[in-house]
Amino acid sequence: MPSHSFGIEYRDAALHNVEMPVLSNQNLLENFKSYLTAEKGLARLSVESYSHDLQQFAEFAEKNNRTLLQAERPNVLAFLEELTHNNVESRSRARKLSALRHFYKFLLLDKRIKRDPTLNIESPKQWKVLPKSLALDEIDRMLGSIKPKGDDPRSHALALRDRCILEVIYAAGLRVSELISLRTSDLNLEAGYVIVRGKGDKERIAPLGKSAQQAIINYVKNARTVLTRGKTSAVLFIDLSGTALTRQRIWQIVKRASRAANNGESRRTASPHSLRHSCATHMVDNGADLRTVQTILGHADISTTQIYTHVAAEQLKQVFRAKHPRARKRTLSEEKLHG
Repeated sequence: MPSHSFGIEYRDAALHNVEMPVLSNQNLLENFKSYLTAEKGLARLSVESYSHDLQQFAEFAEKNNRTLLQAERPNVLAFLEELTHNNVESRSRARKLSALRHFYKFLLLDKRIKRDPTLNIESPKQWKVLPKSLALDEIDRMLGSIKPKGDDPRSHALALRDRCILEVIYAAGLRVSELISLRTSDLNLEAGYVIVRGKGDKERIAPLGKSAQQAIINYVKNARTVLTRGKTSAVLFIDLSGTALTRQRIWQIVKRASRAANNGESRRTASPHSLRHSCATHMVDNGADLRTVQTILGHADISTTQIYTHVAAEQLKQVFRAKHPRARKRTLSEEKLHG
């Protein structure tokens, strides 16, 4: 029997009052993984993330003599409380709770449980730590810091490639996984966009500004052929051997440019993700609506994009405190109050 057909057969069994077999935690998790892959079409990394979070809860439940099918609301609350006690940040707790919600919704649909133990459990606050956004002048300094290490063609080619990578991440708000999977055939520079494959292999169109378009033209025309050394490659960004760059290499490129832009101060080291955040933040700052930002970033849910309203509001408050004369000094009544 194909792994993705279990849900239909079990639901048919339930309709005919046939007693369904009791599955172990491991079997339930394997069935859920098959469901995510076959019916939801999630990417491998997303499925692995769900599996890791659910396995953690399964182990917690077992310590309390409960299986996944027997878990109740107090067990889920105790799990979240333990995560908090262990200093797991709110974003991670929220992600784990989301995994549990999807899992138990799946079990409800499959008639394996009668009540969802995650129902009415409030999600941990996710906006306490705002994403790091770079200032415009810092991005300019990062781009300007990328220079050839020597006079040979390869050094010049690598510099053009690295600058192009930063331009494209910032222009299109790409994830690292999306950047390294870009192909030359994904480019449409005449129309000014690139086709991006995001989470769950969903394609979207990401616009490119003039700076990013020119950086790509310079890289393809003057650098990429030097790096391929006569080889053929469908991937846009390649290393000296003509193969696709790794995630770690992209991190290194951004990290090196960030440190050079900040005179080697590691406390201000940027990441590829902060460039992506900066793209969204600067768009919202300049009046872009959330639906547009959601489409460009490839967020499945607009609630994820709404964080940028919090970012923009926080930055407005900082500017107000720094620039408004009534924000920089106490009022007369406050001075009297504080003596």
